[in-house]
Amino acid sequence: MLKKLFKKIIIKILRFEAKIILARFKPKIIAISGTVGKTSAKEAIALVLGSEFNIRKSEKSYNSEFGVPLTVIGAKTGWNSLLKWLGVMRKGLKVFLLEMDYPEYLILEMGVDAPGDMERMMAWIKPDIGVITAFGSIPVHVERFKEPEDLMKEKWKLMEILKDDDIAVLNKDDKMIASYGKKLKIKTVTFGFSESADLYASNYKINSDGIVFKISYGGSIVPIKLNMVFGRQNVYTAMTAISVGLYCGINLIKCVTAVSKMKPVSGRLNLLEGINNSLIFDDTYNSSPLAVEVAVETLSEYPAKRRIAVLGDMKELGKFSQSEHERIGEMLRAKDVWFLFAVGKEAKYFAEGARKSGFDTAKIFEFDNAVEAGEAVKQIIQEGDLILVKGSQSARMEKAVEKIMAHPENKETFLVRQEEEWKNK
Repeated sequence: MLKKLFKKIIIKILRFEAKIILARFKPKIIAISGTVGKTSAKEAIALVLGSEFNIRKSEKSYNSEFGVPLTVIGAKTGWNSLLKWLGVMRKGLKVFLLEMDYPEYLILEMGVDAPGDMERMMAWIKPDIGVITAFGSIPVHVERFKEPEDLMKEKWKLMEILKDDDIAVLNKDDKMIASYGKKLKIKTVTFGFSESADLYASNYKINSDGIVFKISYGGSIVPIKLNMVFGRQNVYTAMTAISVGLYCGINLIKCVTAVSKMKPVSGRLNLLEGINNSLIFDDTYNSSPLAVEVAVETLSEYPAKRRIAVLGDMKELGKFSQSEHERIGEMLRAKDVWFLFAVGKEAKYFAEGARKSGFDTAKIFEFDNAVEAGEAVKQIIQEGDLILVKGSQSARMEKAVEKIMAHPENKETFLVRQEEEWKNK
């Protein structure tokens, strides 16, 4: 009870401080939502706009009622420490009273976990640019909504608050987003692999050191190479950032030059060295059906001797959990996956789906936790293997990566959730 009361008080104070800071400095606000790719899009947009403007982006994945005002203030979370939260509040007042060089642009992630989340944030955040990255058919967090479309409606409140002179940046390849986008009365910029998009990608290829593709916009075609960045999802990420940059007055060549400096984000298809001269796709930050599909597709595209999928639970799917886990399991055989390691209570349905598809049952293994799975994977890794490790945050799949990475002494540099607060959970 006291913890909930403390949380409510902190949120109210942070929101008040953020509101008065915004009222004083009036920065341009870019608000990013979606079920996949928010953090990567934020980082890419920051690269593009940061080449021309004074910007601030959300720290890590600060996208909640706590996280958004923290970004406005420019502070880090106080976790469970009253003293740290008092320090945050003191900083908020200091920014309002004394700050002289506040950012011109704020790049904010806007997460939605439950009904009303976006509405509460939009009550005080007034974006100038709204971005929806991707939605998918069955998105994460859907368990708290009656149907997937109800979650989309909540996220779409970000777009409904935009004014006539604002802009919406939308993924045209996502059927749900494209459908909702047709209803908007404001200016939109669309991106995708479809040539009907305002900005579209073509000639996508993946190789051992990254991806290459071409961007077409307004009759111009520009090639892009992203070093050590993998998967079609990162093509969408690049297009999102370029779309925002163009609207903010940065020319296409400068946008492409900036976005070409994209770096892999920890826990998001980050390629690491594994034991026995293997490679690991560390995609352990979080999970959803769409995100797993993207990861498995990337696993199948990358050159490898054998492909191994280590998949933890996809959480917050509610009544869709079993069917979505099974559906993902069924696709693995067709993607040339040699071994499946399913981790967690819900992940057993990955295994069931794989068996239904004709996947070799002798190559399917089930575990209760990531540590056990990591130890088991360790025993079968050979030179040339490529291992995908993915799961929702609560699955703590980074612990499996730690067991099989070539240099575990560097885990705090490369892996997610290495803070003491996470380690104690």
